[in-house]
Amino acid sequence: MELIKTQCISSQEELARKLAEVGFKVTQATLSRDLKMLHTTKVPTDRGTYVYVLPDSNSLKDKLLAAGQLDMNANYQSGFISLALSGDIAVIKTRNGYASGLAYDIDISNCPDILGTIAGGNTIMAVLREGMTEEEKMAVLGRFVPLKHYIPPF
Repeated sequence: MELIKTQCISSQEELARKLAEVGFKVTQATLSRDLKMLHTTKVPTDRGTYVYVLPDSNSLKDKLLAAGQLDMNANYQSGFISLALSGDIAVIKTRNGYASGLAYDIDISNCPDILGTIAGGNTIMAVLREGMTEEEKMAVLGRFVPLKHYIPPF
């Protein structure tokens, strides 16, 4: 768990190698079972690769997101495609497989203006607080996605 929390591990082979370096020899089958038991997830990175994360992780990125101290403008998910609004719902399109990672970033930020997200393979539905102006919505969502891809309502 410590290796996954503190390092960017992208494959079972890499994790097995790092475990061996610290004295733990494991088989791929054991690693696979252990990763499943720990409920690890592979999420996309801004570099187009994937890394393992633990549920309720205390990683530095999670802490910074939760504290509102990470500038997502400098480091967007590479899978982001577009953003559209329908009332108090934001629909965010991503490349296939990227929605859950971006939804996770949004949820862990604990932003009071975003009540929650639902992610599919390539689409996120984010429910926004009622009564927000379009400018307020854009300011909140702009923390997570580039606004140049915003599709204004008709």
